[in-house]
Amino acid sequence: MSSPHDPNGVPTPATVVSEPQSVVSDATEIEPMVAKPDGPRDAANWARQSSNLKVSAAPGNQVNNVDGRSAVGPLQGFGKMWQKTYRLRLVGCLASPEEVIAAWKENFPKFWPRGNRFYVPLTGIAPGEVAMLTVRPGGMPLSTGVLVLYADDESFTLMTPQGHMFAGWITFSAFTQDDATVAQAQVLMRANDPIYEIGLTMGGHRAEDKFWKKTLTAVGSHFNVNDQPVSTEVVCVDPRLRWSYAGNIFQNAAIRTTLLGPTRWFRKA
Repeated sequence: MSSPHDPNGVPTPATVVSEPQSVVSDATEIEPMVAKPDGPRDAANWARQSSNLKVSAAPGNQVNNVDGRSAVGPLQGFGKMWQKTYRLRLVGCLASPEEVIAAWKENFPKFWPRGNRFYVPLTGIAPGEVAMLTVRPGGMPLSTGVLVLYADDESFTLMTPQGHMFAGWITFSAFTQDDATVAQAQVLMRANDPIYEIGLTMGGHRAEDKFWKKTLTAVGSHFNVNDQPVSTEVVCVDPRLRWSYAGNIFQNAAIRTTLLGPTRWFRKA
């Protein structure tokens, strides 16, 4: 088992969590597995198990595409499975990994590229909290959200709900490597449905890479690191499409946002 902060391994929410593992053969499906926390010592760092996400009201005129939905991992997605890792070395910065993660949690919405909104829960980025967000893939607004699956002093993991662009999770972490603190974001995901898969193929992957590069650049700027490049590693873990999940299209948050968004403005008026 690699450490969650090992730059050569798959970062995981906690040292007691095994890294996502994949086994490919002609007879089996890929099954990424994340172990449950080993005993009660870090139970407070995990979201409690729940069948559905709860969001009482969406902020502003955002369409609520989260309430009542389930959080979904790559096993519940349609498209190819990808692992994407983005890293920024904070050369010359004296901040510890814990200080970097604390600042990242506190300023998470500010680090996002312009035109995208992340609505932090009142209690902050804490295990079990659900955050609403609005992004603009391809220029079209999409209202969705994330579950804070795990959070500790050196990492936090967000998991997507049904209808989101992808089924999976993203882990934000910081660790020390060669006398420098490294900030990292790593995604394990599949497109949720056939429409999203087409969108990712036709420029969506490039847009997502650009999004997280800008985010890490903003993290660096917060610590006065402005001259370091963001490295990107992309691995196609499973090239197969999972047609049994093509029906996810009926939960597509982009379609719901497009259809229901104007009616919310009308009702407000």
